[in-house]
Amino acid sequence: MKVRKAVFPVAGMGTRFLPATKANPKEMLPVVDKPLIQYAAEEAIAAGIEELIFVTSSSKRAIEDHFDKNYELESELEKRGKESLLDIVRGVVPKGISCVYVRQADALGLGHAVLCAKPVVGNEPFAVILADDLINGGGRTCLTQMTQVFAQHQCSVLGVERVDPSATDKYGIVKSEALSGRTERVENIVEKPKPDVAPSNLAVVGRYILMPEIFGLLEQTGRGAGNEIQLTDAIAQLLNQDQVLAYEFQGKRYDCGDKLGYLQATVEYALEHEQLGDQFRAYLKSFVCETDLG
Repeated sequence: MKVRKAVFPVAGMGTRFLPATKANPKEMLPVVDKPLIQYAAEEAIAAGIEELIFVTSSSKRAIEDHFDKNYELESELEKRGKESLLDIVRGVVPKGISCVYVRQADALGLGHAVLCAKPVVGNEPFAVILADDLINGGGRTCLTQMTQVFAQHQCSVLGVERVDPSATDKYGIVKSEALSGRTERVENIVEKPKPDVAPSNLAVVGRYILMPEIFGLLEQTGRGAGNEIQLTDAIAQLLNQDQVLAYEFQGKRYDCGDKLGYLQATVEYALEHEQLGDQFRAYLKSFVCETDLG
């Protein structure tokens, strides 16, 4: 089996970034010159994904517009001879990649958002990507690493990283046993456990490859933490019938749902930017020298 489809749950309200997200989706916040959702889509495409499924709400039209063709803009750029900008605009969705939009009518959590994608995903494995978690995997993206694990084991794979033990109540936390290399077999998974009862500090962070059986389990999952349908609870049930692996990906994750994480991503991506990197690095050096940051 091959992972051809990716689900992007983008219906959240982005309350941590108000008022910036009052009229603009949090997934459209730019890191240098691209919105978060485009970084997520590019990661999926690099991993061989052919169909991008966005689970949206009524306030997320900007995401649909971003991935749609803009005839007026393209015509104007072509008329002005701005070929490089025209290539950038046309390259937002490469040829051969399709986009599908599904509405999440009720704000019932991540598990419910994934369930909304069931009619489009069908009976095949699929990825779930949370755009808030921006992951710089270097030469090999996080999802590319995970699809390679999936190709070998043909079962669900969770992207994980080790977090500060005091922060376990912010994540789904797994208990696992070593399998090989950076891959472990999941024995249990708990949603946002208090640090004193957490089974480990290995946290699931915004990247999943799931078998289609998860949909039937989500349909039976009651409301859990936050009075929402938790994807973690359904994965815990999946463990009773199938193997689930945890993969400790290589790369650096930025929590762009948090203001500090977003600022860190902006600075570090700007330093790596092909056109801006050298100038921005020089600016930072001069700023630090001239400013008392203490």
